[in-house]
Amino acid sequence: MFLRRMKAELPTSDQALPGRLIAMPIADRHEVLGTPLKGPFPEGAQMAVFGMGCFWGAERLFWTLPGVITTSAGYAGGITPNPTYEEVCSGMTGHAEVVQVVYDPATISYEDLLKVFWENHDPTQGMRQGNDVGTQYRSTIYVTTDEQLATAQASRDAFAPIVARAGKGEITTEIDRLGQYYFAEDMHQQYLAPTKNPNGYCNHGPNGLSCPVGVARVPSDLH
Repeated sequence: MFLRRMKAELPTSDQALPGRLIAMPIADRHEVLGTPLKGPFPEGAQMAVFGMGCFWGAERLFWTLPGVITTSAGYAGGITPNPTYEEVCSGMTGHAEVVQVVYDPATISYEDLLKVFWENHDPTQGMRQGNDVGTQYRSTIYVTTDEQLATAQASRDAFAPIVARAGKGEITTEIDRLGQYYFAEDMHQQYLAPTKNPNGYCNHGPNGLSCPVGVARVPSDLH
């Protein structure tokens, strides 16, 4: 990802950038899956939101999964309405780079998504992910239902002793209810799609730890 001025603390509401009323224009359909980015979605579809650092590679992990209807890159957990990428990277909006995942729970469970989340980044690094440093790169789970909240917390508690035994310290992942989700600019949507940036790179992949929830579903060619 691009280097920007780094901040290790989230801004307060009086410090945050003002943003704008107009939402970011994006394509109607997913570059890889061909499904709507904004809906309508099939009856029974559910939504999950994860932040794993850079959203490019995180989104690619999820769009490969069976049962995922669509994915998008966006911003959540902050203050500034309709932020731009540059504003988020400034550290003055409070947002994390996140991936919105719309999925069919009859085919893939929320626990399966959580397993992919926990096993493909380092959830112990605070306001960074590897060489990407800043509040926008923090590890986050934003839930949309009470059931998701309980399941996410239980998965963290199950994974924590495994992380500790590996000598990685305490999990710093933020788990909270989803507020407003803002779509990122169109250039960031499905950034690593073969038709857009086939040689692009984002630092996501197995962290060597196994989370005892869900079923591993990430294709081996992404590892």
